[in-house]
Amino acid sequence: MLVEDVAWAKVKIVRDDGTWADAQAPVIVSASRSTDIPAFYADWFFYRLQRGYSAWMNPFNGKKSFVSYQHTRFIVFWSKYPAPLLPFLTILKEKQINCYILYTLNDYEKEGLEKGVPSVEKRIDTFKRLVDELGFGHVVWRFDPLMLTDQVDIPSLMEKVTSIRERLKGYTEKLVFSFADISSYRKVKMNLDRNHILYRQIFAQKDQLVFSRWEFL
Repeated sequence: MLVEDVAWAKVKIVRDDGTWADAQAPVIVSASRSTDIPAFYADWFFYRLQRGYSAWMNPFNGKKSFVSYQHTRFIVFWSKYPAPLLPFLTILKEKQINCYILYTLNDYEKEGLEKGVPSVEKRIDTFKRLVDELGFGHVVWRFDPLMLTDQVDIPSLMEKVTSIRERLKGYTEKLVFSFADISSYRKVKMNLDRNHILYRQIFAQKDQLVFSRWEFL
């Protein structure tokens, strides 16, 4: 009950300008599903963690709210390239804050579907370095989404997943995946159409994706 009560607690914080504000004080912080904080804003996040709070602007109504780290004991990071976290992990240890990294590690390199991310080899190396720092089980591999195009059929998609799996042996015990439901995401569909990428809806196929139980250890 203590964790539940604290998770919804409101506290008073002193902002950088000296004014007071109400803030939520969660035990668990998710950073963040909508923005890749580890890849692009790791320095900002840990600066704010040291300051004790962050401000968050609701994109729908423009309202600002505050999050206090006073009671935080666990942070869930979501990222496609969390290498910038590595220099800051000692701060978490000093503050006795545990963490869990949901690492999206896909391989659409040849097809150019994820422009701007480092090479697959570099991302796999980062995965291993994070496990070495945080310990086994603290970094979870996500292949998200599983996607079919005119260049990626089911056998080649399974080869991509299997290839990464082989190189992560001993570093992960879990794979989280999802299917690309493109019709549900208008912006994604527009981007694919704009770049002339011919995609196939997995759920509309008579083809079957068969996943066996994999042993990672």
